[in-house]
Amino acid sequence: MSNQVIDIHEKPSGGQLITLSFQHMFAMFGSTILVPQLVGLSPAIALLTSGIATIVFLLVTQFKVPAYLGSSFAFITPMLLVSGGLDPEGAAVNPGNAMIGAMAVGLVYAIVSLLIYKSGYKWIMRLLPAVVVGPVIMVIGLGLAGTAVDMAMNISVEQVNPNTGETELVKQYSGWHFSAALVTLFAAIIFNVYFKNILSAMPILLGLVAGYIYSAIIGIVDFTKVKEASWFALPDFLIPGVHYEFHVTTNILLAMVPIVIVTISEHIGHQLVLGKIVERNYIKDPGLHRSILGDGLGTFVSALIGGPPKTTYGENIGVLGITRVYSVYVIMGAACIAILLSFFGKAMALVQTIPTSVLGGISILLFGIIASSGLRMIVDNKVDFGKNRNMVIASVILVVGIGGAAIRISEAFSIEGMALAAIIGVILNLILPGRDKNVEEFDE
Repeated sequence: MSNQVIDIHEKPSGGQLITLSFQHMFAMFGSTILVPQLVGLSPAIALLTSGIATIVFLLVTQFKVPAYLGSSFAFITPMLLVSGGLDPEGAAVNPGNAMIGAMAVGLVYAIVSLLIYKSGYKWIMRLLPAVVVGPVIMVIGLGLAGTAVDMAMNISVEQVNPNTGETELVKQYSGWHFSAALVTLFAAIIFNVYFKNILSAMPILLGLVAGYIYSAIIGIVDFTKVKEASWFALPDFLIPGVHYEFHVTTNILLAMVPIVIVTISEHIGHQLVLGKIVERNYIKDPGLHRSILGDGLGTFVSALIGGPPKTTYGENIGVLGITRVYSVYVIMGAACIAILLSFFGKAMALVQTIPTSVLGGISILLFGIIASSGLRMIVDNKVDFGKNRNMVIASVILVVGIGGAAIRISEAFSIEGMALAAIIGVILNLILPGRDKNVEEFDE
């Protein structure tokens, strides 16, 4: 990983800085705008907050960690749950609930950061071993499988109910739309597997582009929104106390906060991989407490103005490894470009014309990759399923999470699905005998 082209604190020339910044921004663009499309939020606000959160992260980590923060996929299901799903036009019914949950997640990150600062990082590594986190990550991907396939195959059509005489939206299979999903899926696979260098690091974006072009050719893209949109437009902000009532409930907290078990583990993994690429020890300097705090503050600030929760992005880590351009100036440039692009009304309107089937096609690959990454974590950490405790923990997490098990004490208090699976996994790991208490040393 040596022989870097541009090291962390080296500043590229003007033209090179702009070009490299655009490259990093486009690497995360597809995934960042996909999350809000799936949960009924504004792609523009997601793009804006990704840039702001990245700048916050760079400030907190003292400009030592070249990481970009994008929309987190781990919170898709909880956000849909607490926001009441999507209305017929694809917008979240109660998006304010998801924002409150995301703010709570950011605060939990801050608390964990403080604990790590005071007592070291080993306790969290023991709390979140691969046998717990791996299956929970698999639940995230597999739990969304039905959503991805439904988006790919079916479209919503108006139909008159013969019993009531009222017009209703019903799901209907569409061969043309499914073909667009398949074109998107296979284009993303081809870019990821057969192409090299920077193209292989942006399969989501390039797959969306290919699927969109095919959709336009077969006539399933409606450009009305683009024609009506102005060149300059403010993103759809969601401010607490202005656009929604700030009311914290146990249901919101129990649906969103437990997912921190997964996202913090994902964050630690990203820091270790990134450290190997740039030949730095980020667990030691600037410290895991700083990077987790930066991630949490980025999520909190994002939710404060209406954006989804944030996470460090594997796509940008991939670009760092391929290009060997590690400069924080480039990451900052990518963040600034994302902020500026979010105010470009025509571009954001174009994003909103992407057919649901195209999003479904890319989601099939993306959600599958999420599930596979959980399996890969188990394999890479050599989890021994010859041990009954490991088999029990993984089995219970998978069935509880994918099966949608729930504990409901009242209408105002319930914990279910992925969140319940994560909590049960942590508890089982702590109480079952035979737990491995050794933690790899990252200080030196």
